[in-house]
Amino acid sequence: MKKIEIITRPEKVEIIKEVLAKNEYSGLTVTAAMGCGHQKGTIKEFEKLNIDLNLVPKIHVMTVVWDEDLEDVLCDLQASLSTGSVGDGKIFISTVEDVIRIRTGERGYKTL
Repeated sequence: MKKIEIITRPEKVEIIKEVLAKNEYSGLTVTAAMGCGHQKGTIKEFEKLNIDLNLVPKIHVMTVVWDEDLEDVLCDLQASLSTGSVGDGKIFISTVEDVIRIRTGERGYKTL
């Protein structure tokens, strides 16, 4: 199993849900986040208002997929989320060793 963590623009949450559904995944966790990267927390629209922000609103989405589905999901996410502009975000991938459904104690494949 692989954990996918996406940090991107807040308006992209529905697109992420659609990509996951297309790949037959429905589970995700979404949290509000603030951050900065290469854009250093500045947004062009705010520059003309003379507002100095150093953090930009983002969302942090976490989901888990099976290894065999990873590349398809990642390709779909990257293609769907990219605007070609600074601030599109990042996708992080890490290995999940096991998962346990708290309610039943089931482990592994049955839980997703």
